[in-house]
Amino acid sequence: MKFTFTSLAIFAVAACAGPSPFVRTPTSLPAVWRNSGNFPTASPSRDLSRWWQRFGDATLTSLITQALAQSPDLATASARIRESRARRDAEKSLLFPSLGGSSSSNSRSINPEFGPTSESTSYSANLDASWEIDLFGRQRSLINAASANLGTTQENFYSAQAALTSEIAIAYTNLRTNQAGLAILRRTVVTREETAKLASWRQQAGESDSLVSSQAISSLEQARASVPSLEQAAARNRNLISLLCGQNPGSLDSLLADGKNAIPTPPSGLAIGIPADTLRQRPDVRAAGYSLLAAAANTRAANALRYPSLNLSGSLGLSSLAASKLFNNPQTATASAIAGISSPIFDAGRIRATIAASDAAEGQAYQGYRSTVLTALSETEDALIACRCTAERLVFLEKATSAAREADTLARLRYQTGEIDFLAVLDTQRSLLGLEDNLLSTRADRTIAYIQLYKALGGGWSNP
Repeated sequence: MKFTFTSLAIFAVAACAGPSPFVRTPTSLPAVWRNSGNFPTASPSRDLSRWWQRFGDATLTSLITQALAQSPDLATASARIRESRARRDAEKSLLFPSLGGSSSSNSRSINPEFGPTSESTSYSANLDASWEIDLFGRQRSLINAASANLGTTQENFYSAQAALTSEIAIAYTNLRTNQAGLAILRRTVVTREETAKLASWRQQAGESDSLVSSQAISSLEQARASVPSLEQAAARNRNLISLLCGQNPGSLDSLLADGKNAIPTPPSGLAIGIPADTLRQRPDVRAAGYSLLAAAANTRAANALRYPSLNLSGSLGLSSLAASKLFNNPQTATASAIAGISSPIFDAGRIRATIAASDAAEGQAYQGYRSTVLTALSETEDALIACRCTAERLVFLEKATSAAREADTLARLRYQTGEIDFLAVLDTQRSLLGLEDNLLSTRADRTIAYIQLYKALGGGWSNP
């Protein structure tokens, strides 16, 4: 059951459901993305293993592999697929006749007025068959609806995969950002400790007053105070990653230890495809398409209730006074066959209300599909903008941070020689720390923007 969905294909299939009270508004797709920039245009791959390997981080790839194998949420989604498949098979079975059998024995005592009591036992077997012929396609429509529901469930599984892998990648990026921020803070603490010692020595030598020493100590303690909050954020992200991978808290701490990896670097040559590729690729769009197909099939099934139904039934009965002769030499045998046609005459508007409800449900599914398509287009454009803007911001911040590092080094040297006062040193230290934090968060934002672009393009999932 594999369908390739585009807007025109979905609308054409749904139109086969017959006239409906809602109006189908055509949704036109753009030929290209407005913010594609320098991204190459090619059909993206949906293979999960290749997608995340392009970040060049073996730890991230390992985490995603573990999550796909052990996540309880994915196991639940996979069980829903099996349930939906079984329900479809149950609907298919109703196209065929049903056959049932029964057997019984009956014992009775005869107590005449004169004479001994005697017992009589009889045995019987019955075979019953029934078949409702699908004259007007109602059962076939219900099978189509069940098949489409199975498709929806499968696409929901793929959506769960894409969401899970994206959440792991974002949590992993945030963890590496926390760890890199802690490294910067610890270097800053060491630098400010040296500056505070120098200010204390100069105060003891009478070259400065206690105000300068107090300012140096205050700056040092502010830097130290930021360490616990980052440690808390890092621990929270480690626990989140363990949860997403289906592990106990702390199980992955050795794999996620500080200093093992930097922030994942996004690939340089990501192919984004065209909007139509994205709609074919995104599991949520495909799921919405299947839901529309199911709603259209249910509408056809509801309309078929207006027409007559043909039922065939038959039975064969055997009876004997001896169980051994029941099938070889029965004393009596009966057979019957009945064909009946039933048609609704008066139901107080039940069928009409059922058809109206199905039409309304189809209209909801149609609007849900349109909304999903528009959301997919919007999310992709937003992700493309984020990729471009964070890359541009990163270039400027790298230059500014490099200059701030040089300024901080020069300011500390000049303070040691007495050329400038301590306020200038404090300003350069604060400026450097702020720029380093901004640079770090921008690098994380750029990586997260690419992760969100991967998800928006519909990639990052594989078959169960």
